[in-house]
Parts: sequence; structure tokens; C-alpha cells
Amino acid sequence: MAERILGKTVATVSLSVALASVTVKSSGCCSIPACRNTFSSCGFHLSSNIMSSSNGAKENSHKAARTSPYPGSKVQRSQVPNEKVGWFVEWQDYNPVEYTAVSVLAGPRWADPQISESNFSPKFNEKDGHVERKSRNGLYEIENGRPRNPAGRTGLVGRGLLGRWGPNHAADPIITRWKRDTSGNKITHPISGKNILQFVAIKRKDCGEWAIPGGMVDPGEKIGATLKREFGEEALNSLQKSSTEKRELEEQLHKLFSQEHLVIYKGYVDDPRNTDNAWMETEAVNYHDETGEIMDNLTLEAGDDAGKVKWVDISDQLQLYASHSQFIKLVAEKRDAHWSEDSETECRGL
Repeated sequence: MAERILGKTVATVSLSVALASVTVKSSGCCSIPACRNTFSSCGFHLSSNIMSSSNGAKENSHKAARTSPYPGSKVQRSQVPNEKVGWFVEWQDYNPVEYTAVSVLAGPRWADPQISESNFSPKFNEKDGHVERKSRNGLYEIENGRPRNPAGRTGLVGRGLLGRWGPNHAADPIITRWKRDTSGNKITHPISGKNILQFVAIKRKDCGEWAIPGGMVDPGEKIGATLKREFGEEALNSLQKSSTEKRELEEQLHKLFSQEHLVIYKGYVDDPRNTDNAWMETEAVNYHDETGEIMDNLTLEAGDDAGKVKWVDISDQLQLYASHSQFIKLVAEKRDAHWSEDSETECRGL
């Protein structure tokens, strides 16, 4: 499981984020309404946090990817001011720190070799054997043989803790249900008047922050398989179950993951592990247990990369790892659930 611990976590000016505003289903589509204020107001705020404006970068843009020390180390990034995040801004004195973790340089199967190795010829911006090197945000540039982070400068080159040069693909399953009272009735928030939604959250072992369970997509693995596998491993401790327990667990997970679902987000993630040459991208998908009956038959138990697991009420008071709070906000909007006590902020960007 080391690879999931270490792995978890064309013009830059016009970096686009693919945000799904439709419901995905094996056949047909769901009738869940889209956010009331259309695609741009409901989803674009997420991409604005990773985009550089024509004048440089917004104050909060590309923020996690510039923090120091780098996770799991004492390495300090070169400081990158907001106005110089974007590659289109000329900065001749830019002198980023070089860092790739020893665990990555050791050459585990989930990591690429160094660019300098003669037998390594990666096919960037395309499917490279079983390794997906295409970005969900379109083409990225290659400079001196290294891929360049499409969101801008981070103050650090190399791969840090990330195994792949370029995009490192992850999947985040957001499992939700309605909060109910002892009689089984949905609980509404006293101020917003909307039903309260809950999701399964884990406490990460690596940084101690609460997060959506999820992890890296294995080479050749389909996203749907990753979503189910990671939820089982982290929220249900499936790796430690007996053969009989695993079969029973698989039956329940099949019910949950074969139903209609919402693709909440696809694309770049502002993550503290990102570097100038390696970055995280994810697909966040919401699977909703409308009646709560499926999850009632599953006992939450932390496993793999998770230290704790529990159901958490969704609201704007959540403080989660990386961009996870933004994903959860989108789920609340899509499900027309409670998010904020201030109704005017329901569909406003974060």
C-alpha cells in the first residue's frame, strides 16, 4: 500500500477544468437538477483557484502547491509570489529547488525512472502503454524533457512524493446519505430549511487531515474500479477481511457503485505534493444512498491509508484536505442539500 500513501496526495493562461454538470448512469440519466445558477457559477469557482489571470495569479490561486516545507520533508520551496505563478510571466531569476523523495528514487513499480535515464522515453500527453500521461485539462508543455505544471510555478522541480512525471491520476469516491432522526425522517437545517447531507470521511495517516477516501489509479485500471477499491480499502478495511467477509462486502459495494452517480469534478488539483514537473489530477464521483439501506448494511472501519473513518454532516464549516471541501460543496449544490446558513452563498464561489 506504499504507493497509495506516497501517491496520495497547452497554454497555462487558458487552463480549462472539465466539471461535469450531468448525471452519469449505466443507461439513461438521473433526474437530479443542475445547480440553480448554471454551470459557470456552480462550478467555475473550482477552476479559478488553479488558474492564473492575465495579470498573474489570484491571491488564493495555486496555494497548496506553494506551501513549505514540502510534505514528509524539511525541504523549503523557493518562494513564488502570486503575480509570478503563471508561466506566461517572464521571470529570469526563477530558481526552484530540486527535490524527489528517496522513496520515489528507489524505483518502486508505481514510479517512473528519472528523466535522465537512457532507457526511459515517456510519451507525454498520450496513453503510454498502461500509464495514462494525458491530462484532463488538455495538453501540457514539455521543457528540457520535463513536463511543465499547467497551473504554474510551485517553487520546486522534480517529483517530490509523486511517482509519475506529469499528471498523477487519482479517484475520489464521495459516498453520501441523508441525515435522519431515530424515526427515519430526514433532518432539515433549522436556518436554511434544506435537508442535511452526510458523507463518509477518513482521517489521513500521512497528514492527519480529514478527507474524502480515495487514491491513485493503477496502470490500466478503470476509474470505476479505483473508486470502489479505494472506498473498500480505506472506509471498510476490506484488505483485512476474510474471504467470506470480502464476498459479502463486494455484494454490498456492487449495489452502491452500480447505481446512478454524479461526476462532480475531473481535472487538476491544487495539492501540497505538486511540483513544477509532477502534479495531482482527480475524478471525484458522488454515489448517493437515497434510502440509507445499502450503507446500513456496511460497517465503517478505517483501513489502509486511513486512521479514522466516520459520517460527517456537510456544511460550509468543513475543513478538509486539499480541494476536498470544494468537491463536497458541489455535491451539496447538486443534491440541493444544506450547505450554508447564509442562503446567498449557496451557489457562490468559494
